[in-house]
Amino acid sequence: MSAETRHVLSDQSIKHLEFIQAVVTRLGNGSFLIKGWALTLAGAFLGFSANSKSWKLAAAGVVPLVGFWILDAYFLRQERMYRMLYDDVRKPNSSIDPFSMDARPYKARVNWYKVLFSNTLVNFYLVLSILSLAFSAWKFIRY
Repeated sequence: MSAETRHVLSDQSIKHLEFIQAVVTRLGNGSFLIKGWALTLAGAFLGFSANSKSWKLAAAGVVPLVGFWILDAYFLRQERMYRMLYDDVRKPNSSIDPFSMDARPYKARVNWYKVLFSNTLVNFYLVLSILSLAFSAWKFIRY
């Protein structure tokens, strides 16, 4: 931050930015936990299906993965909206109401499709889904 910007931001604006940053941090932590649960559940489905002769069990593991993918996309979309709010609050002469935590005005700027198929989510969930489907196909062919 330049010296000019530091003088423009009031204590109230700095506190407002801290509140927004706390929300972004919580959303990031939530996303991390969702990925952990998705990985655990995918591993459990694959592990149980490896011990059984049913390909359906491995294929069923894709359903919760898709649910976690959508939930994680929701968290990522919210995080991006709050980051936009943060950027607007930090600008000099911001038109954002003091201590407003309303990120709804940014909904139109954060596309669901782009978030759902962002590199971060696709690389994680698509790989897990493909592994589950490949394993279920292998089990189907084998038995």
